[in-house]
Amino acid sequence: MSTPSRAPAIGFIFTTMVLAIVGMGLLIPVLPKLVVEMRGGDFADGSHAYGWLVSIYALMQFVGSPILGSLSDRFGRRRIILIATAGSAIDYVIMALAPTLAWLFVARTIAGFTAGIMATANAYIVDVTPPERRAGAFGLLGAAFGIGFIIGPALGGFLGGIDLRLPFWVAAGCSAANWLFGYFVLPESLAPENRRAFSWKRANPIGSLVALKRFPSVFGLAESFFILNCAQMMLFSTWALYTGYRYGWTPQWIGLSLMASGVLSGVVQAVLVRRIVPALGDARAVIAGLSLSCAAQVCYGLATQGWMIFAIMTFGSLAGIAAPALQSYITKHVPPNEQGAVQGVFSGLASLAGIPAPFVATWSFGWGIDPANAFHLPGIAFFIGALLVLVALALAVRTFRRDAHASATAA
Repeated sequence: MSTPSRAPAIGFIFTTMVLAIVGMGLLIPVLPKLVVEMRGGDFADGSHAYGWLVSIYALMQFVGSPILGSLSDRFGRRRIILIATAGSAIDYVIMALAPTLAWLFVARTIAGFTAGIMATANAYIVDVTPPERRAGAFGLLGAAFGIGFIIGPALGGFLGGIDLRLPFWVAAGCSAANWLFGYFVLPESLAPENRRAFSWKRANPIGSLVALKRFPSVFGLAESFFILNCAQMMLFSTWALYTGYRYGWTPQWIGLSLMASGVLSGVVQAVLVRRIVPALGDARAVIAGLSLSCAAQVCYGLATQGWMIFAIMTFGSLAGIAAPALQSYITKHVPPNEQGAVQGVFSGLASLAGIPAPFVATWSFGWGIDPANAFHLPGIAFFIGALLVLVALALAVRTFRRDAHASATAA
């Protein structure tokens, strides 16, 4: 089987990712509210339960991502994408019908394990894109996130205003359409000569992390990537709770805020990344993006009025250049037949970050708004996130300097 040409293949994976993100985005404005209702309407108690729900999804994704990534190196990307989208469809149906919080945990467990679509999509991009164009290609994949978040949260907020369960059914429909699209349209990207045997040693989460030591540049960025994802998960986990509590936003307003974020992110990822990253270089683009992310998190936590959130998004969206630049840097240090496994490892690290981060975010938020405390600090999760981004920045700079020194010595 020959590798498909670059333009059609990326177009197919772009559409697949848009449909997947629309499905996830539909739930963001309504899932926290549904959990709070199931916990009797108590915001603090509901935020803690929501933290558990997010964490179990992340735990299962941490276990499943390296397995699916390694399987994609053996059997191809297309099959794994189909498995992931089928798992999402089942998850949304269970959540739409869930009578209790326990059923929500069952659904999130299934979805978490099959959530290997991002790692496999990244590997797909590597298969069909030359190294010098990967930052732009990853930016296009990031634009799929932006478009998905333009449509998903806004639609989810609107549908949630009608019925809190309705967005789950629509999300299931998106996943089913995504599966059909992948089954009939999506070509395989991994050529037979670039495949390798499946190994449980590489596929288990711990073994896959240890295997990264063979690539010092990649392993050096793993710490930074993990901590950065902790910060991003804290922002994600408390967004609906924070804006609903501090500004009185309804699901519709929460959806609109995420839609605005998606528009800005889409512009940055689809238009600016392919211009800024080549001009700055991967390393400097990562540093610039992380610096902007740190500043934006501080500003979110300090914002006293809801309109300020939209103003902060304007410059905060430029932080989006960091992720595709980091991905581009990593892929240039990994051979073709190990891209899926390495992408699976990094997807697993993102999932691992999703285990402690929601706990820290939701519990600190609950503590910050507790009337019994002497301090009222609803933005505390964002301040902690900013500190984490600062640590990630320091670790990335250390790795880039080490690589530069090694290159100079070799030369």
